Amino acid sequence: MKTIKGPAVFLAQFVDEKAPFNSLDGLCKWASDLGYKGIQIPTWVDFLIDLDKAAESQTYCDELKGKINSYGLEITELSTHLQGQLVAVHPAYDLMFDNFAPDKVKNNPKARTEWAVDVVKKAATASRRLGLSAHATFSGSLLWHTAHPWPQRPAGLVEMGFEELANRWLPILNHYDKEGVDVCYEIHPGEDLHDGDTFERFLAATGNHKRVNILYDPSHFVLQQLDYIAYIDHYHEFIKSFHVKDSEFNPTGKKGAFGGYNDWGDRAGRYRSLGDGQIDFKTIFSKLTQYGCDVWAVMEWECCIKSPEQGAREGAKFIQDHIIEATEKTFDDFAGAEIDKTVLKKILGL
Repeated sequence: MKTIKGPAVFLAQFVDEKAPFNSLDGLCKWASDLGYKGIQIPTWVDFLIDLDKAAESQTYCDELKGKINSYGLEITELSTHLQGQLVAVHPAYDLMFDNFAPDKVKNNPKARTEWAVDVVKKAATASRRLGLSAHATFSGSLLWHTAHPWPQRPAGLVEMGFEELANRWLPILNHYDKEGVDVCYEIHPGEDLHDGDTFERFLAATGNHKRVNILYDPSHFVLQQLDYIAYIDHYHEFIKSFHVKDSEFNPTGKKGAFGGYNDWGDRAGRYRSLGDGQIDFKTIFSKLTQYGCDVWAVMEWECCIKSPEQGAREGAKFIQDHIIEATEKTFDDFAGAEIDKTVLKKILGL
């Protein structure tokens, strides 16, 4: 068993034009004052990290890490969720996902994909220079528009889609392997890797590449009505990253899992601040600890009701209260005795 590290916080949703959320120093002091011990850094925010420099300069990485450490914090992972998304985009989503890309590659899907692959690779090298062993990202999606099969999917479409997705990621995965860093795909609706079956399809398509791993976030499984506890039993050996985010699912006679095209506040499935939703975090933390998952517990705020500031204040204590100090002894050790084979034979009647 292994004690989960934390609490930590994903900074992406807190970045703002106002202080203290508009600088690395401001965010570090804010997080540290709230009791966080780690930060997950979104690599698309330039004032948090210069990814080009981080991939090229050990001195820059040492200085960045030193600054963060000076606030009593550690970097948990770098995140390329937005850039990873752009590794695989179906043309139906080109215009919307161009918002995640720099102007130089907009309206040019091929150039955008090449840019995304390059950025995600740079994050591997930067992670290694920063002493990190895991990286958080999205897989992107070529098949999501066929998730509900109407019209019916032609035979072989899914297999071809995962083969292409794997072909795009294999050069990236090989680079991560060279750098000694695991790729942790957040299993998420909208991605081709959105549940257990799709993770297994991708894993098989990559030839069971050892760097293919999971960012576990139970909130996305509640919205899919998937058993998020049993998921840990199936895939604990792949869980190398952990987002602590709550959610709820309250279907009505008018809406269910697809949400009726409503805004988040009016959907049956909604993300909530920690403790305000339906997720059984006691069992989750117990399972992850029992299986020895070496992860940071990283709070991600995406509540449709509570403010991010309150969510962050409450989140640090919530996570700290759920972290289990893994025991190194058995409760009935006091009743044990030295092993004596003669006694053992007598007990067995031999």
